[in-house]
Amino acid sequence: MGGCAPAPAPPAATTIETSPTPSVGIPAPAPPAPGGPPLPQPSALTDVLSRLSDPAVPGDQKISLIENGTPSEAAALDRFAAALRDNGALPLTFDARDLGWTQNGDGDVVATVTITLANPPGSQFTYPMQFAPEAGSWQLTRQTADQLLALDAPPAAPAAPPPPPPAPPR
Repeated sequence: MGGCAPAPAPPAATTIETSPTPSVGIPAPAPPAPGGPPLPQPSALTDVLSRLSDPAVPGDQKISLIENGTPSEAAALDRFAAALRDNGALPLTFDARDLGWTQNGDGDVVATVTITLANPPGSQFTYPMQFAPEAGSWQLTRQTADQLLALDAPPAAPAAPPPPPPAPPR
């Protein structure tokens, strides 16, 4: 009778989720040193990104969220958040994973961050980001901010009006 029994189902395939290798100049994280300081909670890093993208937070209050931020960048930070709002991308959600210390030993943390946009629904992209410690909290490193936010870009100039039509012949 054993030959009449149905064949056992094949085992389910297992999948392993891996993060993409950083491709924008941020080296892969170093493994945590035994007995070293603990890595920050992912929410400590995603909170930085949430505040940077929030149009309700004035640009001058966002300067401290970027390493070596300057007051001259406040207007660009306001434009960044307004563009997200005006394009219907808000609210954004952030997921930080694969946290690790940077290899240069400066105390910075690198994380793979997935950003999900509100519109179009389910749109998302993944980007490696680096964060620097500052006075008990975290900042987006200058390198990552420059790559993502284009803070030094001037505002778009208004379009020039079309030339007047030629004068009618006399």
